[in-house]
Amino acid sequence: MFLFPAVFVFADNPAGRWASSSAGSLVDNLVNSHSGSKADGKDSEKDEFVIAFSPGSFSLDPLHLYTTVGLQIATGIYEGLVTYNPFTMEPIPGTAERWTISDDGLTYKFYLRDDSVYSNGAPVTAEDFRDSWLRMLEPGNKAEYSFLFDIIEGAADYRKGKISDPDKVGIKAVSDKELDVELNKPASHFLKVLCHTSFVPLYKKYTEDKNWNGSGVVIGNGPFLLYKRTKDEIVLKKNMLYWDKKNVKMDIIKILFSDDVKEISREFNRGEIQWADDWDSDLIKDTSKIVAHPLFGTTYFFFVSNKSPWNNYRVRRGLALLIPWETLRKDNSILPTATLVPSIPGYPKIDGITKRNDKEAMSLLKDAGYPDGKGLPPIIFKISDSSGTSKIVKAMTDMWEKKLSADVRVEKYPYKEYLKELKKDDYTLGSATWIGDFADPLTFLQLWMSGGNLNDAKFSNKNYDEIIEKSYSEKGIKRYKSLSEAEKMLLNGAVVLPLSNPPSCNLIDLESVGGWFPNPLNIHPLKYLYYKTMTLPPGIAMVK
Repeated sequence: MFLFPAVFVFADNPAGRWASSSAGSLVDNLVNSHSGSKADGKDSEKDEFVIAFSPGSFSLDPLHLYTTVGLQIATGIYEGLVTYNPFTMEPIPGTAERWTISDDGLTYKFYLRDDSVYSNGAPVTAEDFRDSWLRMLEPGNKAEYSFLFDIIEGAADYRKGKISDPDKVGIKAVSDKELDVELNKPASHFLKVLCHTSFVPLYKKYTEDKNWNGSGVVIGNGPFLLYKRTKDEIVLKKNMLYWDKKNVKMDIIKILFSDDVKEISREFNRGEIQWADDWDSDLIKDTSKIVAHPLFGTTYFFFVSNKSPWNNYRVRRGLALLIPWETLRKDNSILPTATLVPSIPGYPKIDGITKRNDKEAMSLLKDAGYPDGKGLPPIIFKISDSSGTSKIVKAMTDMWEKKLSADVRVEKYPYKEYLKELKKDDYTLGSATWIGDFADPLTFLQLWMSGGNLNDAKFSNKNYDEIIEKSYSEKGIKRYKSLSEAEKMLLNGAVVLPLSNPPSCNLIDLESVGGWFPNPLNIHPLKYLYYKTMTLPPGIAMVK
């Protein structure tokens, strides 16, 4: 997922096994063991939780949900076949109470809960899942995450317009409560992917609504329903028709959109805001409530690679080798990296561009027909005006201007507009931070496949695509080795220039708030939030 304000979120189920709702017992225990009245004495019958997020443009239409804020809010409104365990991020039963997997790993049969309904009372059916998934795959809809479906038989050809018959896609509604999914290859990561919001069902009569981004009604099947939406606020209310409403402890979740970090900090200190993603550290009375942890994410620069001369790896790599990466990364990031995929146990160690090499850089540019950079078109660098990369970009552009006969330009955009700007191809380099949507290298490497709607680099390489597709049917170390070969192509060809693995920082009091767990995906399902009961020592009483 893309992280605001920059442009940008483990166990396998063996074939033949099935999971039931009992798999969520850990979550139930975590919720039930600590739920109760709020420590500040507020009425526990009407619990309200207030979140302050940085403002930014996002949609509540699953077709175009790809930012951290939008995906976070969606965890309250929608629910897929499986959902995230809030502690481990493993898939657990959601709208599907159980499933089976064929011995060959190709056929998944999902059985929906009888009591799963939408917020308007209409039943959730297998046909709804099929129609919603096909909507994601319609070529004209240009859903950013449509590539996630490619492991399903016929899905890639359907979204690319190579076939038009939806019956040739391996998604079958066998009955109202059974959905069968046929894969084109065994995929041990398939259940992890299904946690993503792209796989939620939509109420059939609502899918043609054009007011997804306005103040209109959103009909979902999740633990909360959308009660109010303005440009400054979203209010969610507990969905009393939700199948697991007994484990939803909050009656109201209010999401405020503000960039006034001083006021956010003051309201947090007063207990009026419970969770924030931006604040003024100097104003926070108790800094232990600032929760920082590593993210499964990477901040990087990328070349738009679909036009000459930027589609020539010699030009990209030549420019990249003029940059003093070792110093630049060390001086401007907490966790510097030269690779795209963050550290994963068992994943091969590979090297990206780590040092400046003027001799090789000039040789590559000369071989490409641009000696000393002469003849290169303007190098246009697009960045967000609040991404924190300005200093780094200046160092890069200064070096190119010093070493080359080249015209270098930097264009800054408000981050509300930046994501849209990156969809264009009228620039040379952009900046992005990507947070993996599941804990697997594929979530970083699928982005760069030919024709992908999130492939802002417009990179296209047949060999790269073949390696990724081959990895779908591989397992373990062999699979990781294939994926690392694909990553090497991106790094050695300087399509991607990694900078750092960013930490996640949130302002939240985990002594009083439960159900919120630091995790590398930075996804915190709203369903599990609750206020912990304050336990006082023997002989001590609370005086109101």
